[in-house]
Formats: sequence, C-alpha cells, structure tokens
Amino acid sequence: MIRKVLVAASVVALVSMPAFAATQYWVAKDATTKKCSVVSTKPDGKKATDAGTKAYDSQANAEKAMKLLKDCK
Repeated sequence: MIRKVLVAASVVALVSMPAFAATQYWVAKDATTKKCSVVSTKPDGKKATDAGTKAYDSQANAEKAMKLLKDCK
C-alpha cells in the first residue's frame, strides 16, 4: 500500500515539474524588420533569430542585455 502511494506521488511530482519551471526570456531579432525585442519563447530561427547567446531569468535583464547587444543598436 505504501509503495503504491510513493509511486503515485513520484509520478505526480514528475508530471507537474514543467509547470513550476521558471519563465525565460530571449532577445530576438525580427528577420524582416531587423528590430530587436524581448520574447518569452525561444526564437525559431526563421521569423526571428536569437540576438543574444543565452536566455535571461527576467524580462528586465533581457531588456538590459538588448540595449548592450551590438546586433540591436
């Protein structure tokens, strides 16, 4: 009985982990307008390219990085 409860709790914990994942932000450069913006989904490389080299943990950090990136000036 205890084993079933532990297995069920483990399954629930594993399934719910993505819901608790932190939101990440990227600096994306639009392929047509060549303007940069902060987005919450990773750029696909077709409509928008990744202007930076990493994901940022907050939108404010991504906006600061966007001002410093030479591709976005």
